[in-house]
Amino acid sequence: MKLAKVASYKDLGIYLNEMRLILSYYTLKIYKGLTFKRAYKSYVRALPLLKKMGINSILLRKSIGALEVACGIVMTLVPGRPKDVANFFLLLLVLAVLFFHQLVGDPLKRYAHALVFGILLTCRLLIARKPEDRSSEKKPLPGNAEEQPTLYEKAPQGKVKVS
Repeated sequence: MKLAKVASYKDLGIYLNEMRLILSYYTLKIYKGLTFKRAYKSYVRALPLLKKMGINSILLRKSIGALEVACGIVMTLVPGRPKDVANFFLLLLVLAVLFFHQLVGDPLKRYAHALVFGILLTCRLLIARKPEDRSSEKKPLPGNAEEQPTLYEKAPQGKVKVS
């Protein structure tokens, strides 16, 4: 019995080591990959105003990433109004990214994830900003609405036979 556990732990160790190697390969490939760098360089080239302001592609990429992480942390950890403000800023950031993609002329598959994320953020913001208590705005029913019994009063009291 102990040998079986040792073998399974050994297999688990081999599996985790292989996963670490695979993940390190892909993260290095993504980090070293030029696709993100080229994309942000094309964004800066497309907007000469950014270049005039002294914003290069590295600063643009790091500032957008930092804002995304900061808004994500606020939306995850902070309740109430700051969560909605972070949602709004993140929605503005997604709209700016969508604008950059359209300005450069990227195909839909390059910015579809940002489009879906923007729709999700919009829905979350609309749901969060919905009036909380609509039951306080009770509209009187025509006729004698005050004399009508509620559903609880209409329900039979006592034991209910379930078959």
